This record gives sequence, C-alpha cells and structure tokens, in this order.
Amino acid sequence: MKNKTTAVLLALFLGGFGAHQFYLGNIKRGLIYLLFIWALIPGFIALIDFFILLFMSEDTFNEKYNRSILANAITRSNGSGIHYTEELV
Repeated sequence: MKNKTTAVLLALFLGGFGAHQFYLGNIKRGLIYLLFIWALIPGFIALIDFFILLFMSEDTFNEKYNRSILANAITRSNGSGIHYTEELV
C-alpha cells in the first residue's frame, strides 16, 4: 500500500528524477522526468507535484493511488451468514 508521506518526501527530494512517479506507479511519467532531467523542467513540475500531494486528503490519495489494492479486498461468507473481508496484499 502506497504511503502519502513517502510520496511527498520523494517529490520534494528526488522529484526531478521522477522518483515519486515511479513510487506511485506512473512508470511512463517517471521515464519522461528522467528523459528531460537535463532541462530542469521536471524539477519545477515535481515541486508542483509536491504541493499537490501535500495538500491532497488521505481519502483522495487512497482513492487515486491505492484503488487497486483496495479493490482486491474480497468479501466472503463462512456459511453462517457472517461476512468478513480478507485483504490480499
């Protein structure tokens, strides 16, 4: 499960290299950051990403970046009518 604090710190300190994009699962976007690192543009975009991630609510972050993990939660019945949820990680 991805952590918002980790993403914010990666955007701040290694954002110019696209580290936060790789962490969040945006591989193509991370590669674009690496490709254009020489122009310093990814550093400015990473600063914007930093503020966006910093002020994003936990619920919004989880909806956007942890949706696939949350979707893997399976509700099962044990035959007695009691339902429980098992999270697959």
